[in-house]
Amino acid sequence: MLRIVPFPHPALRYEARPVTRIDERLRSAVREMFDLMYEARGIGLAATQVAIPLRFFILNLTADPNRPEEEKVFINPEILKLHSSDEAEEGCLSFPGLYAKVTRPKRVRVRAYDLDAAEFEVNADELFGRAILHEHDHLEGKLFVDYLGAKPPKEVAEKIKEIEAGFRKAQTEGAYPPDDEIRRTLDEWETLSTAP
Repeated sequence: MLRIVPFPHPALRYEARPVTRIDERLRSAVREMFDLMYEARGIGLAATQVAIPLRFFILNLTADPNRPEEEKVFINPEILKLHSSDEAEEGCLSFPGLYAKVTRPKRVRVRAYDLDAAEFEVNADELFGRAILHEHDHLEGKLFVDYLGAKPPKEVAEKIKEIEAGFRKAQTEGAYPPDDEIRRTLDEWETLSTAP
């Protein structure tokens, strides 16, 4: 059973590995991720946010489970082009309750595969483009708070510390294994993903 992991769970800093096959295991993970995302009232979720170190993410900008036609799956996404820049507020399901202004490219062109292994390209701007870039960053082990610099605003820094303390407390209570054990599990996922 998957769950959205909070900062600083090691999966959030793990550089995801390419998906090498689209099978029932992957389809099942995608469906479960959509359910988790809707429950958390999010619009996007990367595989690393549920401790799956593979290169895929999901989006539904409506955040509405009754709008499945808006569901998008990006497998092995590749950023092809970036244009200009813009600043807007972002949040992240791995940083519950934290929002901050982030400067990102205004438009993006991305190539990826869908669940039918069909390749597609899309040009995106505004919220769609920002969501793609945010989730793509997750697959690189990069988080939206990284854009805030070494000295983020005091209230942001305090919220990050609070989220981190919550994760460490949950770890000591046995809700999550120690970091080195989590990393071993992530490495095993990688081996499974590249098996013939």
